[in-house]
Amino acid sequence: MFQFFVESPAISDQGILLTDRQDVNHIRNVLRMRPGDQAALCCQEKEKIYTCRLNSLGQEDILFDILDIDSIHTELPVEITLFQGLPKSDKMEMVIQKTIELGVARIVPVASKRAVVRLSGKKEEKKLARWREISKSAAKQSKRGRIPEISQVMTFAQAVEAGRDLDMLLIPYEEARGMKAAREAVAAVAGKKSLGIYIGPEGGFDQAEVDLAREAGALPISLGRRILRTETAGMALLAILGFALEEDLEA
Repeated sequence: MFQFFVESPAISDQGILLTDRQDVNHIRNVLRMRPGDQAALCCQEKEKIYTCRLNSLGQEDILFDILDIDSIHTELPVEITLFQGLPKSDKMEMVIQKTIELGVARIVPVASKRAVVRLSGKKEEKKLARWREISKSAAKQSKRGRIPEISQVMTFAQAVEAGRDLDMLLIPYEEARGMKAAREAVAAVAGKKSLGIYIGPEGGFDQAEVDLAREAGALPISLGRRILRTETAGMALLAILGFALEEDLEA
């Protein structure tokens, strides 16, 4: 069943009126849905997912009848913010898509010291618009209960300050202690409400950046003996965390 996102004002006793132009076009001209077809409509504000039947197709909106209402069960119990060092080329698009599939709640692009990519002005706004569309698409595809936020680009110092408000911080680092300490850190995430993960760019973190993060309470952890690419490290850690936290949800 295909899933789409709606805002609270779209929901009434008469059903749900979908007005997003891209979604309307997708349903009409790509999926070619017809009255009687079913879809899932998710409302982040209400934290509900609605199983619906298409009632009527307008030129600019689509009316759905509500068949069933359920709470959202697809989110991790810990809100995870990924502070991602800006990678080269279009790697950020893949990072956004895959980490959203893995459950990240927020992604912060970070212009760290060794990041080759620099964004500002119109170039940054264009990239952010593209990344936010990818976030929405990935959230729909993976049946998330929310569209993860893609924030403005931050410096590493700004990212560290933003992390101070979170319950726990992790920074994968090739010189961190062994896997026992990493396993203990992952186990300690259970029961927390929020977590921040710092991932360096292709050139990794500068030592001063690691020291700054540690001063803010970030725990350096190892992800194994192999050096992971910037686009792999965040996904690897999120997969590990998701496995542990999803198990906790079912306990």
